[in-house]
Amino acid sequence: MRHKFFTAPVKSEHLAVIHPRDNFLILQQLRFEEELRSPEELKLPRNIDIQPRELSVAMELIKEYSAPFYVGQYKDEYKSELLKIIKAKAGGKKITPKRMEVVVPAEKIISPEPFTHTAMNTGKNLLDPSAETLDLKVNSHLLHFTHLDKLYWPEDKLAKRDLLEYYHRAASYMLPFLKGRPMSLHRHPEGYAGPGFYQKDVTGKVPDWVETLPYRSEEEPDQAKKFLVCTDEASLLLMANLGCIEINPWNSTVKDPDHPDWCVLDLDPDKNNTFDHVIEVARMAHNILDAAGVPAYCKTSGSTGLHIYIPLNARYTYGQSAEFARLIVNLVQHRLPELTSVERHLSERKGKIYLDFLQNKIQATLAAPFSVRPKPQAPVSMPLHWDEVKKGLKVTDFTIRNAVPLLEERSELFKGVLGKGIDMPAVLEKLEAGWKEAK
Repeated sequence: MRHKFFTAPVKSEHLAVIHPRDNFLILQQLRFEEELRSPEELKLPRNIDIQPRELSVAMELIKEYSAPFYVGQYKDEYKSELLKIIKAKAGGKKITPKRMEVVVPAEKIISPEPFTHTAMNTGKNLLDPSAETLDLKVNSHLLHFTHLDKLYWPEDKLAKRDLLEYYHRAASYMLPFLKGRPMSLHRHPEGYAGPGFYQKDVTGKVPDWVETLPYRSEEEPDQAKKFLVCTDEASLLLMANLGCIEINPWNSTVKDPDHPDWCVLDLDPDKNNTFDHVIEVARMAHNILDAAGVPAYCKTSGSTGLHIYIPLNARYTYGQSAEFARLIVNLVQHRLPELTSVERHLSERKGKIYLDFLQNKIQATLAAPFSVRPKPQAPVSMPLHWDEVKKGLKVTDFTIRNAVPLLEERSELFKGVLGKGIDMPAVLEKLEAGWKEAK
């Protein structure tokens, strides 16, 4: 076990001790003047091998919890009273103990046994609104929720607890698109505007009950790594508790990782494009797919674009899915050449909407249906009726504040994504005929 100790002048800070426990780094703060010791008095171990990443995490913890501190600001009243009694008795005085009653407000009493949560989408709050930190059992798994009052969207006064409550209510509608899928964690522990980072490897970073998928990266082929696999509401809430504002699943499951359940077209605008331009492109894609008898399901990305899903039912490989998507976007680009581009490099797109078909490869991810996005106003990636995909639609029409009443109806709208897959050879014949006619 490694320990790292930090000391500073006692007029500004107090001693803090960082130590590991249950896959977490714990910051222990020593508040009273008598607890302060110099490194020499503590007899600290020398020459500890501390990795840069460990030191970085420790410094982040200290930054998170540090505040101006002055010795004497906090008094250990119990110890002071005890010393007075000892001195009085040593002086021969007779001491009559005072009876002290402590009244604890009912809302502050927390049972030592964790609350067991079993029902989903009951409309009730998952979290105690007065607790900043809380232990709960979800799906029989103990979750340690922290920093619940941290403002993730300060302008909208939305905190981490609001994100967790949303995912609690959305869980049963999201899980069909998450269950059994490896996840790419996009973490924003300081909120949507703070620094974010991607995490794929969760080795040693999550509880033992979490399911994982072993893998090896091209960059480090000799190092075994693990993807987190979402299995239930507990694993969804675990990701949100880690600061994952958005939820990013694979297109395939661990049961058949090489065969995606859907093909996706990602319509990604340049900063000069309007959302109405994106809508025009989506309508064109829909017309082409509809003419070929292809069922297509559209949702807002929750950011600046739109996503179009095509069901495959794990019948085809990622390579086949990508080539199918490539054909479709080329048909769209041929019909809207002034507005769209299939060029991968940003400099070659010339300010046009990028028709991204490269999301159809293994390990690629997009925000799941009903996922919140780390953007202003906490927008939600919302499934759409095609008659809604018209000028005037805005990404911010769907946010964490208004999405819950829509979940049931919109999940029915999008369930076809997981339905019967297309007959790709038959569709390709129709698309090829359309391509020849377009030329």
